[in-house]
Amino acid sequence: MAGHMIGSDTIGGLARAGGVGVETIRYYQRRGLLPTPSRNPGGIRRYGADDVRRLLFIKSAQAAGFTLEQVAELLALDATEDRDRARALARERIAALDAKIVELQKARDALGRLARDCASSKGPCPIIASFDHG
Repeated sequence: MAGHMIGSDTIGGLARAGGVGVETIRYYQRRGLLPTPSRNPGGIRRYGADDVRRLLFIKSAQAAGFTLEQVAELLALDATEDRDRARALARERIAALDAKIVELQKARDALGRLARDCASSKGPCPIIASFDHG
């Protein structure tokens, strides 16, 4: 938002600054993740740098795999500085990621075996056959 004054962006400007659509902004507002500013005398809602920071925080936390409920809790924890709970949420997320990594590694290994079998076998392709349960 370089060059913008605090509180000068419309919802469209906020969406562009955060790399999301306007409907995403409205959804986050309905979920209580982003504030909805009051309308100025011209009837337009204006957003500022804090709104952009909050939006980028939400996107970053989601990219790390936090649910919107957890994002809301992290935002609330920021105000209370409850570092123990923030660490606990991070540890929960790490455990979930570790489980997903194991799952993905197993899937990768199985697909690798199928690819090797496909290269060395006659008859139906083992890759295609493994997905054909009909």
